[in-house]
Amino acid sequence: MGRTPTPIWAAIAASLLAAAPAAAQQELPAEWTLCLNEGNVYPPDIAADGCTAVIQSANRQPRELAVAFTNRGLDYRAQGNLDRALLDYDSAIKSDPDYAPAFNNRGAAWRDKGEYDRAIADYTEALRIDPRNAVIMTNRGAAYRDKGDLDRAIADYDHALRLDPKYATALTNRGNAYREKGDLDRAAADYDAAIEADPTNAVAFNNRGAAYVLRGDVENALAYYSQAIRLDPNYALAFNNRGIVWRDKGDLDHAVIDFGEAIRLNPRFGAAMVNRANAWRDKGEFERALADYGNAIKLNPRNTFALMSRGLAHLRRGELDDAIADFDAALALNPRLADSLYGRGIAKRKKGDLAGADADLAAAKAIRPGIAQEFAISEIQ
Repeated sequence: MGRTPTPIWAAIAASLLAAAPAAAQQELPAEWTLCLNEGNVYPPDIAADGCTAVIQSANRQPRELAVAFTNRGLDYRAQGNLDRALLDYDSAIKSDPDYAPAFNNRGAAWRDKGEYDRAIADYTEALRIDPRNAVIMTNRGAAYRDKGDLDRAIADYDHALRLDPKYATALTNRGNAYREKGDLDRAAADYDAAIEADPTNAVAFNNRGAAYVLRGDVENALAYYSQAIRLDPNYALAFNNRGIVWRDKGDLDHAVIDFGEAIRLNPRFGAAMVNRANAWRDKGEFERALADYGNAIKLNPRNTFALMSRGLAHLRRGELDDAIADFDAALALNPRLADSLYGRGIAKRKKGDLAGADADLAAAKAIRPGIAQEFAISEIQ
């Protein structure tokens, strides 16, 4: 539920400024002012134009070109153009093979594309050049975590924290890894340490809330999610997570509001759309629920949770053919979805297909033995 930060921007900005020409330290020419974009004052497309002007000007030193290509790569990445970003990072490395930020940022782009081995290779090369950089060490840990290697991720976070014991992002990320391993005590300790190191760290508050959820302490979870939102009012994930707590407390009105705010902040937040749809469904507002399910499925037609949830909504309304169609689509993507199997079994039984119903219901119970009771509690029978 927490998000894993990619702590690149601030550290890279500092190194870029340090790499600017000596004369530019006194009074930056316009193209360098745009390209370095200290404080992210300019939008990415304008900053990229400044970097292009630097690259196209004559008599640039290799390190200057590396800085300009790397910064333009950052601008392209911010615009979602990872392929152009990767080309610029390649050019930066060709201009100056010892410029660690170029490898670090290329690693981040590979990670965005799901190419975790390539990301790890680039982070490793960046660490060869700059072995005491806690930010890059944490980034490599995040790539190991994405790859599913939690032990190596934790080892990198440990190393980063030896380099910088108060590095809040490394503490937060290590807490996430411990939480995924089921070690909630260590996770909570890391989140607390991250908050102590940086009391403005919204991510740490959000993830501490997630740890409380896993412990069943919804009141503390609500308090920590709320603090994350106070620190960062644009934190869509925290709104979504708080909405889940409201829903679990039975406060569907507040849940709908929080899910709606998450969607407003991130219109492509499919999970928040499904969560709001489920809240609408539980409020009996099926048309609104179906609209949200549909939007989530448009964003990602392979969203099995959305397909299953919409199937259950159709089943509640007695729309058996539509329910079966959604369950079929979900099961085509993952044949071991117990909810979809059980829901389809109920729909088939209502349509008179007793043999098909028995097969689906039995398969669902084999996967999750308590599913019949779960559906009975939900009053879907």
